[in-house]
Amino acid sequence: MRRFNSILVANRGEIAVRVISTAKQLGYRTVAVYSEADADAIHVKMADDAIAIGPSPANESYLVIDNILAAAKAAGAEAIHPGYGFLSENAEFAKACEQADLVFIGPSAESIALMGNKAEAKRHMIKAQVPCVPGYEEKDQTDEVLMAAAENIGYPIMAKAAAGGGGRGMSLVHKAEDLVEALRSARSVALNSFGSDEMILEKAIINPRHVEIQIFADTQGNVIHLGERDCSVQRRHQKVVEEAPCPVMSDKLRESMGAAAVEAARAINYRGAGTVEFLLDDQGHFYFLEMNTRLQVEHPVTELITGQDLVAMQIQVAQGQALSLSQQDIQFNGHAMEVRLYAEDPAKGFLPRTGQIALWQAAVGEGVRIDSGIDSGQAISPYYDPMLAKVIAWGPDRETARHRLMAALKNTLLFGTTSNKRFLIDILERETFAKGLATTAFIDQEFSKADLKNSSVSTNTAAIAAVIQYALEQQQAMQASLNVADDLLNWSSTGHMASRYVYQFAKQSFDLLVSPTATNCYQVALNDQALVLELLNLGENTARLRINGVGQTVYFLMPEPGVLLLSVEGANIECRNELAFSASAEAVAGDGQLLAPMHGVMQELLVSVGDAVKQGQRVAVVEAMKMQHDIVADIDGTIEAVAVAEGSQVAANDILIAIAGC
Repeated sequence: MRRFNSILVANRGEIAVRVISTAKQLGYRTVAVYSEADADAIHVKMADDAIAIGPSPANESYLVIDNILAAAKAAGAEAIHPGYGFLSENAEFAKACEQADLVFIGPSAESIALMGNKAEAKRHMIKAQVPCVPGYEEKDQTDEVLMAAAENIGYPIMAKAAAGGGGRGMSLVHKAEDLVEALRSARSVALNSFGSDEMILEKAIINPRHVEIQIFADTQGNVIHLGERDCSVQRRHQKVVEEAPCPVMSDKLRESMGAAAVEAARAINYRGAGTVEFLLDDQGHFYFLEMNTRLQVEHPVTELITGQDLVAMQIQVAQGQALSLSQQDIQFNGHAMEVRLYAEDPAKGFLPRTGQIALWQAAVGEGVRIDSGIDSGQAISPYYDPMLAKVIAWGPDRETARHRLMAALKNTLLFGTTSNKRFLIDILERETFAKGLATTAFIDQEFSKADLKNSSVSTNTAAIAAVIQYALEQQQAMQASLNVADDLLNWSSTGHMASRYVYQFAKQSFDLLVSPTATNCYQVALNDQALVLELLNLGENTARLRINGVGQTVYFLMPEPGVLLLSVEGANIECRNELAFSASAEAVAGDGQLLAPMHGVMQELLVSVGDAVKQGQRVAVVEAMKMQHDIVADIDGTIEAVAVAEGSQVAANDILIAIAGC
């Protein structure tokens, strides 16, 4: 190890911003890298220097080792921080940094390689006597051997890609006849995502908690842990909510899990920040799951309850210094929770969304921390993970942290793209979560498709939208007029003026008449209903109202005439006054033209020209934003044309496959 004065951050988004922030506070010179899509990104503006590393796709920029090393050389950087994702757990990258005389702020290439393969990692942990889930992790990968092993383990089992991560290449199998297909699918994902189709099998622990221990090791042989994080609330094996400490953790259990995690790190001669992940069953038994050889997305909750800066500690260890803390120095204070804010649509199977951020405004409040790498006007790229920000809250106890986090989400504004913000609030409001009883099955058990759609709009909300839109239009009219007295606003020789607003929300329709009745007071008529609204305050993006005597604060943005974007209790609603627009033609459905749902890569074609298909049949797979999206036939017919090849890039709404109807 050697000392350094400048750090290149080989990442983007909120983690690049996070690392650059701490590095600058410590007095280091910082270097950002960016793809064409990120030329105007916040992390680029924050750093002391920034180097372009290639086109927008990650495999042509952020994942190209030579490009990163060339950028470090060009900028005179002496160390590289990989963040998480991209090359952070790539042993070849860590080795290449060392060969280029660059300090890799992370573990050794050997440790990364060892823990990067689930099979090898598990064999090593068994040898180190770390509790592991019963399973099969040997090198013979034939279907026959795996099927025999599954029978020996006993169903249900988990089939996992040995080189996998992020929930990809993983499948829960309940019965023997489903194993071969599960293996085929998982191997395909694993080979495309990780370059290896090696699989392991594990006994499925039903409804466990996912609990991980944050460890830190220096080059002097010191290893400590900084407590646990509960990451049980997941969808598709990807974490959604994280908290520290775990709601069911006892001092004795923490001591046992912490000791096992420390032993796991010692067994591989680890250095730097790492996370040892465990499954915890309802009997208090825990089992090694995997080790992440990097900083975790959810590290802020550990920082908030320990008072430690984990990035600063990483830099300290990378300089060759001993940890300045012993295990006895680690004290826990209060409770912290974090949620991941994604550009995705929960109502459409959590499909990632792109677009331009019309307005981003992070909440502020007691105990609230928001890590983000976005700003108003920024485009959401289809080339990367759809996570936009992390919203985190600390409190002296779990309930305070939970309430602060819900308030922070409600008061954070994200207009211009669909997000999971309201879904996150719904999670935090559920009684099961509030009581600390959520397991990895929580989302599947608690949320139906109807819950996720949650698209109904109340009459009160429609009335609020109409009044705000009316008031904004009046303001604009005043600003465009000359020498009009305020007391003449809303005045007409025929009496009070009424304005009509027609909103259409999915299957709901509202035809509203707004009439001012006094200063800042309005009556909104809908059929035989009449609501009384008082507009107490109208700010730039915030409105305080009283509706039928009950106060409410909402947020808004009017991006164009006739359109109001409204945020009510964290739910974003687009209120479009149909009277201001001509009717648009309805989209044609079921025409046999299968389009790309978004930018991505055509991963798999399952049909050829001339094949007969049935409506609903899976015909292709597109990978985008680290997720696979099935393309299904929308009519019965015959494949008339296949417009793209496997492995090719596709743009949103590109025609992929044409079907001639029967």
